[in-house]
Amino acid sequence: MDWLSLPPMASLRAFAAFAERRNVSDAGAALNVSHAAISQQLRVLEKHLGVALLDRTGKVLTLTAEGEHLARALQLGFGSISAVVEDLMRSGEARPVHVSLTPSFAASWLMPRLPAFQAEYPDINLAIDPSPHLVTLVPGGVDVAIRYGAGGWPGVDVEMLLKTPFVVVAAPVLLGGKAKWTPEELSQLPWLEELGTTEASNWLAKRGVDHPPLAGRLSLPGNLLLDGLRAGQGVTATVRHFVEQDIRAGRLVELYAEPESSGYHVLTAKTPLRPAVKTFVRWLKRQAGAAQ
Repeated sequence: MDWLSLPPMASLRAFAAFAERRNVSDAGAALNVSHAAISQQLRVLEKHLGVALLDRTGKVLTLTAEGEHLARALQLGFGSISAVVEDLMRSGEARPVHVSLTPSFAASWLMPRLPAFQAEYPDINLAIDPSPHLVTLVPGGVDVAIRYGAGGWPGVDVEMLLKTPFVVVAAPVLLGGKAKWTPEELSQLPWLEELGTTEASNWLAKRGVDHPPLAGRLSLPGNLLLDGLRAGQGVTATVRHFVEQDIRAGRLVELYAEPESSGYHVLTAKTPLRPAVKTFVRWLKRQAGAAQ
């Protein structure tokens, strides 16, 4: 007999519950159904097998020899399934929530907030993986990716986390008091870029500049780029959220801004998410809501 010819699972569960408790009402309470539903499922099982599993001749319903044989098999089978399910759930929860994100987002937005997450959820471990490279979300790998753009990435679930436009900024000391700059003029200045990215060349090329920054391009980790920017070491293209306070305080000047439709998104695989991953994503959205 293969698994396709097995009796309905509902009837097997009802029989196993009765065999464990030897009482129809108690079996119904265990499965949160009526005793009549248990009795019906027991008859369904007997009809499917063509075997009498229950002795109904006395005042108390008892198992026949065949019923006792099936009860022992179900106890072993359901017990093994339960043990494996518990092992799988424990192994899944023991694995840290693996988060892929850009170094600048990690340094400027996530890391300052992580102590609050750890205080609220001390039992959830995180693996923070800062990288400018796109990753593939597969079971057992990266659980959550945080990426900047307009959305629409195929094959994943995407939800806007933080809407903020792309801007070009520089320190006043680098600009020398000049307020208006064409893209060609900006290409004469040094530029700062996050390691592994090409924002400077991409931004200039989109505006008709056919050469890289003529005064050089310095690639820095995300946590150092803003320091160099504030010190007047170069122009950079970044998201406004990271430099908004600097712009308001006059430490940086916003020279250009992209449309407001872009922002950081949370990407997850189109597969069931572990409880810890769901908790982390909900926390991210709460934090983003409080920041806007």
